[in-house]
Amino acid sequence: MIYGTQRGRRGFTLIEIMLVVIIIGALAAMIVPRLAGRSEQAKLAVAKADISNIATALKLYELDNGGFPSTPQGLAALRERSAAVPAPKNWNGPYLEKEPVDPWGNPYIYASPGTHRSDYDLSSKGKDAASADDDVTNWQ
Repeated sequence: MIYGTQRGRRGFTLIEIMLVVIIIGALAAMIVPRLAGRSEQAKLAVAKADISNIATALKLYELDNGGFPSTPQGLAALRERSAAVPAPKNWNGPYLEKEPVDPWGNPYIYASPGTHRSDYDLSSKGKDAASADDDVTNWQ
């Protein structure tokens, strides 16, 4: 047996490894910019869908009880019947399974009667948690 020859060795050369790393880097450089910013768009879409779902729950509550929950009671009235508030006529809840929280971790803002609409206002302050252009509302 001859020792010291390259014939029986297995593995990758440094050039092969560098080529693979360069190819992966080039692919990442092309794909990453396309995906950047998509998460914020997805969160806005989720917030819009949540507001639509909460609006449906509010309409069901109104059909059963003859009106929307009052502002102090808020969206909690959609999850459980409160003993502190006079018993609604036909509470058939829960209308929502859990407390509605926007994709940024903040509770949705609910007011009834609304200032932008006559029945109720429902909104999320968005990423910055302050009134700005990124707000998601039910009146726009």
